[in-house]
Amino acid sequence: MIGEHVLAGYVNDAGGREALDLARAIVALTGGELSVATVHPPGRAGAAGEAHTLLEQAAELLGEQPADLLVQESRSVGRGLTSVAGRIGADLIVVGSPEGGARGRIGVGAAADHLLHSATEAVMLAPAGYAPPDELGRITVMYVRRPQCDEAVVRAAQAADRLDVPLRLVTLAIGDVDAERLRDDLALAIRLAVESSELLPEDVTADLAEGDDVADALDDLDWPEGELLVCASSEDAAAHRVFLGEVSVKVLRAAPCPVTVLPRGYF
Repeated sequence: MIGEHVLAGYVNDAGGREALDLARAIVALTGGELSVATVHPPGRAGAAGEAHTLLEQAAELLGEQPADLLVQESRSVGRGLTSVAGRIGADLIVVGSPEGGARGRIGVGAAADHLLHSATEAVMLAPAGYAPPDELGRITVMYVRRPQCDEAVVRAAQAADRLDVPLRLVTLAIGDVDAERLRDDLALAIRLAVESSELLPEDVTADLAEGDDVADALDDLDWPEGELLVCASSEDAAAHRVFLGEVSVKVLRAAPCPVTVLPRGYF
């Protein structure tokens, strides 16, 4: 299950603090390790010292929460976080949304964009203004019948089983599509979820999200507090890397909850 070692990318703004809060909440659920990293550019006087000061701020925010605090030099924040994650064995990188975006929605800054198109670890993004609830309420998987989505269903089912929360599978139905075929696909995905975990059939539900576009379709669904959305990488992704497709990018921007994107072949 992801979250055995979580790396939070920290910057001194609301998005950095929200990423820190979300990473801490995930570790509380999984019992995993927490690391916090700040990336600074090379060749600028005082940059390393500023990065260490930021980590001192992060430590104050964490209070008694144990965490490894790491400074990384890199020309790209996203590349720097990937380098740290690989070095320490993190399986999940958590980043926040840039300031100035719509509250309750995910904004994709430069670091997140890099991670969503090349990270070898799962990537989780926090919506602007997000405050983790006390408990995880449900895991939802965006599903299209293809191998990488089946992988995501298996992983999410096992996580839901371990965390004792229900699992929901969602397929988008936008425009002129064969809704019955999509429902048949969801039925097969439900069976996969049950057979690959110890979830009971009543713990796994499925919704066909219908609308004129992605945002309209997602708005048609219920999103209770404590939801976590999981997306698979595109079929264009290299093995064991994240690559978010066009539709999934729209899902990410419209989702009202944290989103986790899994690398392709995440087993």
